[in-house]
Amino acid sequence: MTTIPSWRGLPRPATLGLFLFFCAGFADGALVPFFPLWASSEAGIPVGAIGLLFGCYAGGELLAAPLIGGIADRIGRRPVLIASSLGVGAGFLALFFVHGVVATALVLLLTGICESVLHPTILTAIADVTEPSAHPRWFSMARVSSSAGQILGPACGALLALMSLRCVFLAGGTMLVLDGIMMLLALDETISAGRATGDGDEEYEEEEGLSALLPAFRDGRLAKLLLWVVLFEVAGNWIEAVIPLYAHDAGTLTPSGVGALFAYAAALTVGLQMLVSRMVEARSALWLTVGAGLATILAFALLAASPAMLALIGAVSLCSIAQMLVGPLVPTAVNALAPQARRASYMAASSVAVDLKDSLGPSIGTALYALAPRLPWIAGIPLVAIASLGLGAAIGRARRPSNESNSNPSARPEAVNPPELPVPWSPSPATE
Repeated sequence: MTTIPSWRGLPRPATLGLFLFFCAGFADGALVPFFPLWASSEAGIPVGAIGLLFGCYAGGELLAAPLIGGIADRIGRRPVLIASSLGVGAGFLALFFVHGVVATALVLLLTGICESVLHPTILTAIADVTEPSAHPRWFSMARVSSSAGQILGPACGALLALMSLRCVFLAGGTMLVLDGIMMLLALDETISAGRATGDGDEEYEEEEGLSALLPAFRDGRLAKLLLWVVLFEVAGNWIEAVIPLYAHDAGTLTPSGVGALFAYAAALTVGLQMLVSRMVEARSALWLTVGAGLATILAFALLAASPAMLALIGAVSLCSIAQMLVGPLVPTAVNALAPQARRASYMAASSVAVDLKDSLGPSIGTALYALAPRLPWIAGIPLVAIASLGLGAAIGRARRPSNESNSNPSARPEAVNPPELPVPWSPSPATE
């Protein structure tokens, strides 16, 4: 039976990374629900410009991630995590002081640029100091940490909003600034641990130019994998993006009820992610993605049948289970494809796929909803079915040894399929 050691026995960079995921989730949870209310009531921003401002935030991530997302491969994980934590925290704090569309858009754009390197570098640092066989479990814990923050963030923001809506930005910004200071004091560089195996990737360290910073255009396997990720995640995002409109127009939920519904979904992830991961850790990638696809399809079928409360609860529950199944698989597969010298660049490419979901999902989903209220759910069923099959096949190929690896004994170990059977969770020798 797999046992989980005490926190003191785990690699310090990995545990610090989990805490940083919690802080980032807390800050996002404090920002997203209250930003539209603050913008319209306190910042003097027209309602029609609020969506544009959210686009600036996502746009900063989309523009910066392909270009600077892999900078941690060049200068190290530690300075990038410190700078990005402080940068995002400072951006949140700046929102407390700004007024008007232009100033807010500029702050959000710069904050998005800083955040573009935050999540992929955390995942890279965790991968550097843990064994490949333990990566799915660590990435599952990262989802749990982020979801825990997304529960406490809105709860704390609701209390602070009683004083002033802008106070929620102080809470989120202070959390990330303090975490950046903690990284400065306690985090050790992990890039040497990640390269200690000597996998023969020295040629990648000498590459310069855009091709080295945009690995998806150089590695066809990664590009195909991320294409399926985008298709699957965009369709799944319709549940989060369209349910508020769907439930409100049907008279099922108030705005606060919608917030409570998605807080429940985050709490479900916190409570069940590790249990689900342990139950399915011996299953193949295709089995997991097909299971996630079936759960999402059933969620769409419930929503297409009725906007009633039970259907909404069932849909978000099934969507959460789908993400529990497939969420840890994607960074594990990306890390398996990545050369040691380009881990952060590959993780940054994966982050772009997630950012595209956050941009394309709401826009496509709401456009379909404008045509017909049930159209997103009906159109999503065949799209999810195709995407789940393609994603499972792509992840399976990423985790199998390539032909080149089979013929070349000096090929990098990351191309080797990690064990499918459960293994004890033991910390890597490359720890603190």
